[in-house]
Amino acid sequence: MSFSEIAEKRHSVRKFKDMDVEKEKILQILEAGRIAPSAVNYQPWHFIILTDRNIISKVAQVYPAKWLQNAPVIIVACGDHSQSWKRKDGKDYCDIDLAISIDHIMLAAVDLGLGTCWVCAFDAQRCHELLDLPKNLEVISLVPLGYPLEEGKPEKIRKSISEIVSWDGYTDK
Repeated sequence: MSFSEIAEKRHSVRKFKDMDVEKEKILQILEAGRIAPSAVNYQPWHFIILTDRNIISKVAQVYPAKWLQNAPVIIVACGDHSQSWKRKDGKDYCDIDLAISIDHIMLAAVDLGLGTCWVCAFDAQRCHELLDLPKNLEVISLVPLGYPLEEGKPEKIRKSISEIVSWDGYTDK
């Protein structure tokens, strides 16, 4: 698949086959996240891979929708603000760096026939406590991973290029 095909095919998957994901595939996906660029190459990320059904059930309770507990894998994407680059005005690039890495992970998953979903509407503090994480880590996102139950077609209604791009300075449409 070309990059354009992978990017077009990626969509949020919330129904997974009752099937384990091979460790080799998980490692390939994590490698894509590992090589992602980050501000000043600080790489302020840490990924916790959940495959144990009991742990997944506990962590899934931090999210209101029940489908998350059916994911065969959950990648808990954490940012380490003590390791992230900060701009002179104090802007912390940790979340941005994690977003880039998570996007690499999601696109690699598509390339391997797997599905993901970006989960952010969860109780991050409770998740932090359940996983007994150190204070320097913040749970940025939960990324369920598995084989899609059905071949979904992305419902992507996108703005046109003319709506999102200005040339040689900002112009209001």
